[in-house]
Amino acid sequence: MDSLTLSGLTAATFTPMNPDGSIWYEQIGPLVEHLQQSGVSGLYVCGSTGEGISMTSAERRLVAESFVAAARPHGLPVVVQVGHNSLWEARELARHAGEIGATAISANAPSYFKVTAVDDLVECARTIATGSPDLPFYYYHIPHLTGARIDMIDFLERAASRIPNLAGIKFTAPTIHEYQLCVEWNGGQYDILWGSDEMLLSALSIGARGAVGSTYNIAAPLYRRVIDSFDEGDLNSARNWMGKAVRMVRSIYNYPFHAACKAVLEMQGVACGPCRLPLGNLQANQVESLRRDLDAIGFF
Repeated sequence: MDSLTLSGLTAATFTPMNPDGSIWYEQIGPLVEHLQQSGVSGLYVCGSTGEGISMTSAERRLVAESFVAAARPHGLPVVVQVGHNSLWEARELARHAGEIGATAISANAPSYFKVTAVDDLVECARTIATGSPDLPFYYYHIPHLTGARIDMIDFLERAASRIPNLAGIKFTAPTIHEYQLCVEWNGGQYDILWGSDEMLLSALSIGARGAVGSTYNIAAPLYRRVIDSFDEGDLNSARNWMGKAVRMVRSIYNYPFHAACKAVLEMQGVACGPCRLPLGNLQANQVESLRRDLDAIGFF
């Protein structure tokens, strides 16, 4: 397996959908074009942002194929999230990701029956990763959704010898102290991707090299300014830009998050359609209210 480090900003991509909830495959290309032009350095598809958990496996395969094909001319790496409540189905999705030329695979823990023991979590991840043993595998740590509240240092200590293609963790939790120990584990052996957009500067300060986020779809240039200022040692500017990002996220969270982000993409000229149940959508008056809120903080 080739080593992989996903540096910079990887967009956790939204999935374009039609008004009836079907996948709008034709719009994936324009979305990828927008993301490439905005400055993201990679794509993470069929994750929480992309509503992968609400799709059929057949849809997930087609969505992954569409993103891989659209990203190829731009040289953007594509990580396919293959997590599923059925580990056997997740392993098949992993196998498919390898066949279509994905750069890496990732998977969250099963979430209906909660994983409560670290050895069980490692075995779940190992089972999925064997679907594409030659692709780098990232465990997707998002305990507030999966209920798998396992210490990630314990996970790394046990997974290192049991998952040969383990590349790292997509770390979506506010426990920055735990994240730091993961970044530093065994001399920085693994690629630990930060997953909480509004805490990016905190993650940079303790060694983050790459991040995966939802609002990178709509504000990658803003987050790039955070990173550039930090890299230049200008912490005042980094804090200023990060404050703007936090206010943006705070405004969006006043509405159904996924639908609000898709509405902002539409305001930016990139149609992405509605969300699929059980996620809610915005009414016309909410879209205008969101636009006013973002205007008020100078977002546009």
